Amino acid sequence: MPAPLLFVVSGLTQYVGAALAVGLFAVLPAGVVAWLRIAVSALVLLAWRRPWRERSLWERGRLGVTVAFGVVLALMNVAFYVAIEHLPLGTAVALEFLGPVAVAAVTGTGWRDRSAIAVAAVGVVLLAGVSLDTGPGAVTGLVAIGVSAVCWAAYILLGRRVARAGTPGASGLAVAMTAGAVVLAPFLAGGAGPALADARLAALVVAIAVCSSVVPYALEQVVLRRVTAATFAVLLALLPATAAVVGAVVLRQWPHGLELVGLLLVSGAIALTARSGAEEPAEAAPPPAP
Repeated sequence: MPAPLLFVVSGLTQYVGAALAVGLFAVLPAGVVAWLRIAVSALVLLAWRRPWRERSLWERGRLGVTVAFGVVLALMNVAFYVAIEHLPLGTAVALEFLGPVAVAAVTGTGWRDRSAIAVAAVGVVLLAGVSLDTGPGAVTGLVAIGVSAVCWAAYILLGRRVARAGTPGASGLAVAMTAGAVVLAPFLAGGAGPALADARLAALVVAIAVCSSVVPYALEQVVLRRVTAATFAVLLALLPATAAVVGAVVLRQWPHGLELVGLLLVSGAIALTARSGAEEPAEAAPPPAP
């Protein structure tokens, strides 16, 4: 399946998860909801992948990268949820995209990569509906979204190393999410009590974790295994574009004006990256030690 199509599927599942998460925000703090997503996703992935059977995952150097990836992933989610408590969603989405922009600018190797990320960034800003009405918690929101943007950049770079390490990326993802959940647990697990005491909320958390974390991040591991970091950064612009298309098809919320221009710009950015050699073969697994 082509990488752009995998991103569309990833985006669709994330929006289902986001719709389900609305019911939790009135009961739990946003940061706790994000941590629960990661923790439950880790349990699901551990049961599915059983990463303890992959001996190469536990080599010291590789394990360090995987743990760092997991902490970055978890912190990225928590910071973004905290940010959208204090900033308009469109503003947060656009500012967070600075992370992928930086990755493409630094790792891009030609004019196509850098042109594509510039075009995609403008498209995301237009699609996100950026608002300057930030509210009283603007400083907290801006700091949080800045942290999230930095983490998103690190997520791309570290995630690609995990995905291309030889064993299936989902196994590394299981270890990474477990590490992220454990590291952040002392700060956020204490607020998760209501979800554990209510069967309906617990089921909702599981559904959100599967839709918003397990499926999208597993698909992104497949994409990261195939493409360069710069191309992946551009493809991330498909997420808000997919949201606009879903809104048009399902809710009859047709894009207009600047939103339509944003869709065209994102499409153009993807076309710039769709060139021969955009997808790279995965690195071969190292031979077993004698």
